[in-house]
Amino acid sequence: MIRTLAIASAVVIGLAVGAFAGEAPTRELNDGAGRRVAVPDTPLRVVALTPSLTEMVYSIGAGETIVGVTDHTDYPSVARVKPSVGGMVDPSIERIVALRPDLVLATLESNRATSIDALQRLGIPVFVIRPEGLDGILQAVEQIGLALNRVHSARMAVEKLRARRRDVASRVAGLPKPRVFVLIWPEPVATVGRHSFIAEAVEAAGADCVTSDLPQPWPRLSLEEVVRLAPDTIVLIANGHPTLSTSEMKTRPGWNRVPAVIANRFIEIDARLEHSSPVVFDAIEDLARALHPDAFRKR
Repeated sequence: MIRTLAIASAVVIGLAVGAFAGEAPTRELNDGAGRRVAVPDTPLRVVALTPSLTEMVYSIGAGETIVGVTDHTDYPSVARVKPSVGGMVDPSIERIVALRPDLVLATLESNRATSIDALQRLGIPVFVIRPEGLDGILQAVEQIGLALNRVHSARMAVEKLRARRRDVASRVAGLPKPRVFVLIWPEPVATVGRHSFIAEAVEAAGADCVTSDLPQPWPRLSLEEVVRLAPDTIVLIANGHPTLSTSEMKTRPGWNRVPAVIANRFIEIDARLEHSSPVVFDAIEDLARALHPDAFRKR
């Protein structure tokens, strides 16, 4: 009974939101899912259905429009106090509707089509992006700028990110490239493959990602395969999901035969390396400094 009343209330509010949006001037845009979406000329109340989308909005100076985020939104720190609508995979439609957004941002990678369809039926426009690789992240920032009518700010933000990437590339150009293995999950061993932006980030930092030729974006490997790949450096994600400590790797059968473990060559990078948003460029710089410290002392 309570659930039924909540849904009925959400529908009523949703119709009100839809009516309000219908009265405001709108533009029709193509989103990353290939749909034509009618969005407000100037969105003022935005719900972002992934942390990376929130980061993109803030990166173009439009953080004040964010009225709702999802769980585990950490960057920037001011976004942590925004109301959460739940998880990326299962956001609460009722909570979203109660925030009266005039635009919801979503991704095909992390959000369900059922959530997007439910919001559209309630009259709330959903603009979908589909970032693929580092260049895709930059394109997504520009798409967000288009959706929020902040085109100039988005272009400026993207140019700064491109300049930072060029600076790293110029510093590491011609230097020996460490053979890097990124540990995403310890048991079973999960890493990054050809279609992962993380593999591109590792290579942008001046290294060879030893799994970049694997066709899956998030491949699982046996320890024997890790030994065969013979990475000389292992990148660990700090403060994120469970991982193995360096001391455990040194004593655990299989890991103790990996060249990087034998040489005690580990680099710990924070979770920004896993964010398909502008903050991954922070992680690229940090990783490049850890891999090539001399290149960053010269300037």
